[in-house]
Amino acid sequence: MNHQKQIRIKDAVSSPCCHIVLRSCISVFLKKQTHILTCVYFQPSLAACHGQSVRTNCCTWRREARTHQPKCKMGDTRGERYYANICSCCFANRTAECLSAGLLFCFFWGWWVPMPNQDRSLYCEDWGEALTNRSEPAICVVDLEIGAVSVLEGVPPDVSPGQALWAPGSQSVFFIGWYHEPFRLGLKFCSNRRLESSLSSSKPERLSGENLSVSNPRLSPDGSTLIYLQGAVFGPHNQCLSLQQVLYVTAHLTSQRVDISLCLFHPCQEPMCLFFISSFTLFTSVFVSTSSSDLSDSSSQLYGSWKLLTVQRDLMVVCCSSPNTPPTLRVGFVPRAGEAVSWQTLQEPVMTFDFSWKVLDVAPPSDEENANYPGLDFGAVLVKPSSPLGETRTPLVVFIHGGPHSQFPAEWNSTTAGLAKLGFALLMVNYRGSTGFGQHSILSLIGQIGSQDVKDVQRAVLTALERDPNLDPDRLAAIGGSHGGFLACHLLGQYPESYRVCAARNPVINAATLLGTSDIVDWRYTSAGFHYSYDQIPTAEALAAMLQKSPIAHAAKMKAPVLLMLGGRDRRVSPHQGMELYKALKSRGSPVRLLWFPEDGHSLSRVDTQVDCFLNTALWLHQHL
Repeated sequence: MNHQKQIRIKDAVSSPCCHIVLRSCISVFLKKQTHILTCVYFQPSLAACHGQSVRTNCCTWRREARTHQPKCKMGDTRGERYYANICSCCFANRTAECLSAGLLFCFFWGWWVPMPNQDRSLYCEDWGEALTNRSEPAICVVDLEIGAVSVLEGVPPDVSPGQALWAPGSQSVFFIGWYHEPFRLGLKFCSNRRLESSLSSSKPERLSGENLSVSNPRLSPDGSTLIYLQGAVFGPHNQCLSLQQVLYVTAHLTSQRVDISLCLFHPCQEPMCLFFISSFTLFTSVFVSTSSSDLSDSSSQLYGSWKLLTVQRDLMVVCCSSPNTPPTLRVGFVPRAGEAVSWQTLQEPVMTFDFSWKVLDVAPPSDEENANYPGLDFGAVLVKPSSPLGETRTPLVVFIHGGPHSQFPAEWNSTTAGLAKLGFALLMVNYRGSTGFGQHSILSLIGQIGSQDVKDVQRAVLTALERDPNLDPDRLAAIGGSHGGFLACHLLGQYPESYRVCAARNPVINAATLLGTSDIVDWRYTSAGFHYSYDQIPTAEALAAMLQKSPIAHAAKMKAPVLLMLGGRDRRVSPHQGMELYKALKSRGSPVRLLWFPEDGHSLSRVDTQVDCFLNTALWLHQHL
């Protein structure tokens, strides 16, 4: 496609030729209040230019309002339609001209005739879940003084650029590049994709090593040092990352990589999780090495979670919360060596809740130890209402996170708070493989899904029941999404006498049938203990192992009622996974209910969908506990 190098800002926003997309992984940077680096996803358009008719010798392409009803609809998604009018000249002699104008249909002797456009049905890869139709981004510079947008040149054609920032002197740009070949894999929630850290100038220069995954580049205030996070390609989709340092010499464009040997983890790889301030590197992390400093206020017992949001000069802004305290903002200045931070709360929480919470440490028994990674423990967060609502004992809802490489911090969770206010106790389990317990814990789950993680959740439940006699062992429920739904369904099949009800959102039910439909096929192999490469071909051994590790293998033993909530546009876990369990249970007369959300993806994140899911889950639990 040929695109103009400069587009007026008002046309760039509304033009059918392109649209500007600002995402969490594409940062927007401001330079001297006049230039902005951003990202544009170009998409093909049937019209050659915006707001004008395209005239050839035989046809006219025009834009009209939706109120006009044509013989043939040539619609787009912007509330307007495009139509072609063809004169009565010879169609065969004018085909080339019509194609050059981008027309898919021509009106010829009273009929709308499809043009022989060989590329209109060509498949275009994208970046998977939550990034559908996002394929080839470009870095653009917006000049706010003259109102022009220019596409940054010098980006290698085999990568998708993002996370850009200006290099010293504003003549070059640092950016991260995601490789296209041999094909794209899903990016959402995955920090293990093959990327490079590059410097774009007259001749692009790669700053990071080969076959690595890098992210979050940050430049020191004096422009002498670049830092970024680095990890392995493939393997766990989220894992401990190392902090890398590049000594940048502007005059000669030379670099020297230095491994700072700081192991950390940030669950979402958000663009603003890492900051370079003076001689300090600040970041939000669930786990850090013992050589780092904790800037949170240890004297405050109100907050279980601290998240660094931004740093302006030396002023830090953090978000603090706990399971019974909604988020609040606090500020404090970066301290000098040996000094503590004096934190100030900008606004006290609007309200706090009277239910209690505590963190449980859980150690697996010897027969459940991982032979390759022994001595690992894990944890859980127990949240209880202040007093049971007319009950002598409190029903326990086992809440299991997805990922599996994520975690339940001791922070505000609206689902947990809502169910606690309704009288349920909740146990949020961070089984082995959850983040925040080190790399060995993450690696211990590889090849052990469906067994080690299931046993860990059940061990956490038994530990909570043993330590708190007010919890009712006869009224247990399991809820979770994605891998959390996978584990919830496993609990029903492996411990059918223990659980009375289950609610699962977009659960993995059959890893073998999921292999060909997921946007992260690499994780499907890795989780089952198999090495992945792009040219991987399924084998009978791999498919049998995936099936054996799946909840569907235990479906015949499930007794408890199951509520399934599925997103029709889920690219990560196909909704047909939940349908597979639905049919297996219904054929056996087991109580099952399915909610279908056709416009939602894997996270079921639309506001009305979240409300619907919570209300139905609460009613389902109330009905069956």
